[in-house]
Amino acid sequence: MLGLSAIRKVSGELRRDIKAVRERDPAAAEVSTAEILTQWPGLHALLMHRVAHALVTAEVPVAPRAIAYFSRALTGIEIHPRAKIGDGMFIDHGIGVVIGETAEVGDNVTLYQGVTLGGTGFETGKRHPTVQDNVTIGSGAKLLGPITIGHGAKIGANTVVIHDAPPNSTVVGNPGHPVRVEGRKPEGPDADWVHLPDPIADALKQMAARIADLEREVATLRGEDPGKVAAVVPLRPARGPSPAGG
Repeated sequence: MLGLSAIRKVSGELRRDIKAVRERDPAAAEVSTAEILTQWPGLHALLMHRVAHALVTAEVPVAPRAIAYFSRALTGIEIHPRAKIGDGMFIDHGIGVVIGETAEVGDNVTLYQGVTLGGTGFETGKRHPTVQDNVTIGSGAKLLGPITIGHGAKIGANTVVIHDAPPNSTVVGNPGHPVRVEGRKPEGPDADWVHLPDPIADALKQMAARIADLEREVATLRGEDPGKVAAVVPLRPARGPSPAGG
């Protein structure tokens, strides 16, 4: 079971986790420590993970998995007992957060609800992300595979990250690309996120052009003037009821 040194370590980690809640959650600024301990599910999940991790490090069987299972049922947050979590982590809201077995998370990291630090299913060994210190990951973001998120990076909500992110960068999109690095826009063709191609719009334009070609062929067969058919059939909005209700 846990030795005295492990208990002291978990206690110290808990104090730093409580401090992180106070510093990063405005709702916790003026509440008591007792309220934070009893009413913050992200803190509950971290405490149970730290106990489970200490047990699995001590090669205690069954108990680490049982604690992780109970934590998931209680908080909606799933952290594998072997995942390595640094000091001062803050999980805000937390529902749907998943952290995989080989994930490594540095100090002072903030996660919002729905974040996944997962694998792609193609790797063996180290399969999950490494998140360095002072990283913020927005709600719904998915970080997949043995990638590294540099210290101080910010990952936007619902971003899907499958490549390394530079330190002090802002990453958004699917797949995620840096739109800021050290406070500046990155250079290169991949940096233009305003004028990205829209494959759906392109497909609709091709379909409209093809319909126009077919209408010109039909006009020719009917003996009509095909030149009166537009080169591209405009996409018309669906007809609604007339103002008179007809």
